Amino acid sequence: MTLLIVGNLFAGLALLVLGAESLVRGAAQLARRMGISPLVIGLTVVAFGTSAPEAAVSIKASLSGSGDIAVGNVIGSNIANILLILGLSALIAPLKVARQLIRLDVPIMILAGLLSFALAWNGRISRLDGSLLLACLLGYTIFLVIAGKREKQPRDTDEFATQFGAPSTTARFGWLFHLLLIAIGAGLLITGSNLLVEGAVALARALGLSELIIGLTVVAVGTSLPELATSLLAVYRGERDIAVGNVVGSCIFNLLLVLGASALVASDGLSISPNALAFDFPVMLAAFVACLPIFLSGYSIRRWEGLLFFGYYLAYTLHLAMFSSGLPVIELFRHAMSRYVLPLTAITLAVIFLRAWKHQR
Repeated sequence: MTLLIVGNLFAGLALLVLGAESLVRGAAQLARRMGISPLVIGLTVVAFGTSAPEAAVSIKASLSGSGDIAVGNVIGSNIANILLILGLSALIAPLKVARQLIRLDVPIMILAGLLSFALAWNGRISRLDGSLLLACLLGYTIFLVIAGKREKQPRDTDEFATQFGAPSTTARFGWLFHLLLIAIGAGLLITGSNLLVEGAVALARALGLSELIIGLTVVAVGTSLPELATSLLAVYRGERDIAVGNVVGSCIFNLLLVLGASALVASDGLSISPNALAFDFPVMLAAFVACLPIFLSGYSIRRWEGLLFFGYYLAYTLHLAMFSSGLPVIELFRHAMSRYVLPLTAITLAVIFLRAWKHQR
């Protein structure tokens, strides 16, 4: 493995993070100048911005014929969002969960995951399927905008200023600066995605790994850096509900926007690996479903629950490593997980859910 491959990976990741930051800041400030409420900006512009690296990489990979990287990036990023990012954030400090998130956004996230899995069941997400996912995203965004306008609160303005800085109302041509930020962010995202995809493909070939494995691990974690940075910063600032909302919103956008757009731009849709259907998609859905009982238990994510999420992410990564290397011990690992660890976790989650449900009544 040459230094050029490693250099492309790190340079691509750095440009993606910088590009996403520039794009989100410019778009949010411009939307604020146009009189759009901070709540709507957070639910749409910021959610899209944190998913921009995934979108740039998956669309580029899809156009380049590397469909496994595009699909692996989406699935792997969602798994990392729930298990890794929420797990680490909760380990730092217990997280608050908004009631609206449990009643609306988490069920939508689960439904989006089930829809994507159903569309991929035949081994391919066609361009028509991609159009359906994008149509669902449009409907979801319109609903958020309408709901956001109805539920705008005075403190939203202060939260916006804390997150992005108050927009200058006196600068006559301030909007030009925001447009410049958007253009710079888009350019960095395009350049970074090119470098990252080229480096990922080269890395897969150099190590003899499948592009799906690289997409699920290196690329997925790399493109999830904006979500990780946003959530950890929110926890540090004491805005712990933002950390959870950012992750859930990003998962929805990844499935509906990134997967939908990647399938739409591909000449023959996206081919779905049998391994992704048999293992990675179910892991993602299991992580989504596990959010409900944990979020319901006191509308929070406790440290031990964060440790559970983080432990499962380590186990998932270990499984991918053993699978890709062909180690015979993987059968023992699968046996232990399926016979002991997973059933015990399911029982624990069921007990948590029943207690939370009784408490709600």
